[in-house]
Amino acid sequence: MLSIQKLSLSLILLGGFSTAFSQNKEAKKLQPISKPLVSDIYTADPSAHVFEGKIYIYPSHDIEAGVKENDNGDHFAMKDYHILSLDKIGGKVTDHGVALDIKDIPWAGRQLWAPDAAYKNGKYYLYFPLKDKNDVFRIGVATSTKPAGPFRAEKNPIKGSFSIDPCVFKDTDGSFYMYFGGIWGGQLQKWSKGSYDAKGALQANNQEALAPKIAKLSNDMLSFSEKPKDVKILDEHGKTLLAGDNTKRFFEAAWLHKYNGRYYFSYSTGDTHFINYAIGDNPYGPFTYKGVILKPVQGWTNHHSIVEFKGKWYLFYHDTEISGKTHLRNVKVTELKYNPDGSIQTIDAYK
Repeated sequence: MLSIQKLSLSLILLGGFSTAFSQNKEAKKLQPISKPLVSDIYTADPSAHVFEGKIYIYPSHDIEAGVKENDNGDHFAMKDYHILSLDKIGGKVTDHGVALDIKDIPWAGRQLWAPDAAYKNGKYYLYFPLKDKNDVFRIGVATSTKPAGPFRAEKNPIKGSFSIDPCVFKDTDGSFYMYFGGIWGGQLQKWSKGSYDAKGALQANNQEALAPKIAKLSNDMLSFSEKPKDVKILDEHGKTLLAGDNTKRFFEAAWLHKYNGRYYFSYSTGDTHFINYAIGDNPYGPFTYKGVILKPVQGWTNHHSIVEFKGKWYLFYHDTEISGKTHLRNVKVTELKYNPDGSIQTIDAYK
């Protein structure tokens, strides 16, 4: 017999997948506002940066691995990374081939999920989540002298790292910070007591939602200079969002950008499929919830990045227009616009 907790989780999962199914059926009837950037491979979770005057995109590389779909995301069985670049929005997209392969990562177990990248002092850094040989997600780093790689992985993951979806933000003072974390298959709930607990469970609906993490990077960009801290996301009354606030609370896909001197923390709500944002006054937060950036897209996941390029802001995201399958996605881009008060105009990916 299912425990009450497991039964509740099952109902949540069923509700999430039912919502996604309904949204996907509706999305298929509508016209996408953007086309896939590449169609010869499947790409997702795009982290976009401007390096050397171009936009470089660091996505996941989806493959059909023949793994049965489950709630832990085992069907997302990626094995390498391809890096994309373009000189202008709407222009030719270059696929630079394999930049890093799982077979070349000494500590690798399985599943190369959503990466990010950074540049400092003539060197490029690729940060990636990967399950180690004990099937625990850690965050690794690889280096290159070129933005498109190839990248060489360090022998071990970053000490003190865990969970998924690293986002590395460079502040105007030159400091670098990593944001990371993801619940459910991302294992963040298994670290809620400070160390890994294979039986770690999600919070009850009336408890504070699990927080994403932040850690300042060391000068060499290969380690944390501090113990990871919680990133608090507050409601309009200054109270921490609860686990039951699943249209607003953090699930995965952290991203940080700065606009007009303020810090915008954006993320996916997972089972409700929104990309939301919250605003704060420093990299550590707290961040106050402000609204939705991107409405649900076709496919169960929603994952994004935001970048300024040649005076305009852009949202990179994915859906499943090509395959119609949740684990075989395609990266897209559309313009992102702000209102005079600094709020972001909500985007619907379909007409």
